[in-house]
Amino acid sequence: MRIMSLNAWGGTLHGALLAYLARETADIVCLQEMIHSPATDEDWLEYRDGAHVLPQRANLYRDIRRALPRHAATFCPAAQGVLWDGDTAVPSQWGLATFVRDTIPVIAQAQGFVHKHYGADGYGDHPRSRSAHAIRIYDHAAGRAVSVTHMHGLRDPLHGKRDTPERAAQARRLLALSRSVTEPGDLAIVCGDFNVEPASETLRLLGEAGFTDLVTAGGFTSTRTAHYEKPGKFADYMLVSDVDQAKDFTVVDTPEVSDHCPLILTTGVPN
Repeated sequence: MRIMSLNAWGGTLHGALLAYLARETADIVCLQEMIHSPATDEDWLEYRDGAHVLPQRANLYRDIRRALPRHAATFCPAAQGVLWDGDTAVPSQWGLATFVRDTIPVIAQAQGFVHKHYGADGYGDHPRSRSAHAIRIYDHAAGRAVSVTHMHGLRDPLHGKRDTPERAAQARRLLALSRSVTEPGDLAIVCGDFNVEPASETLRLLGEAGFTDLVTAGGFTSTRTAHYEKPGKFADYMLVSDVDQAKDFTVVDTPEVSDHCPLILTTGVPN
């Protein structure tokens, strides 16, 4: 079974992203920074946060559903704010999405928040609301259940990627969500754009809970592409409860489909 995690960057590299996802055909696709703007038929809108301005694919969630027609899709909004069509404000939801191949049974799932709660009246001040999604599926080829939980970790302009009490609380809530769908004997996977460095308290807490991070264990030196020009080239992680079941893992540096690299895990069959 192949599991992908990727921050989709709001669809900034829309064409390359859709072509890659359709070609890669991972069984489970965990995407962060997803956009859902059903009130408009425009292809592109603009995100504005002071000097931080980005093009956003207005209905990226819809576009990826069309690119992955054999996957069941779940969108998990963190907040509804506005994107801009010129001078016109367009309501737009921002969050996560999970895509599961339609031959794979989803036997449990949980959706919740690892920071704050649903932002019904705008994206809010940083650090903003953050959602997470956990699923438990049955892998018939391996004869076992697998849980996969992903989140988009806090962006904190004041503290950068440094440890904060909010990030520690976020990690504990992520673990609680994973545990809520995981049963004894399952292979458990936790992944996403955590927005922290490898020596962070977040990864320490996950390690103490029995997870092994495949990015640092594999000796990878970055999870960001050339589109990311700031220092600090780590953000994305994928952790497993049983490293022996990680048959193959890679950080994909080409093609570039975002300012983040896709992380892809292929799981093995238990001994």
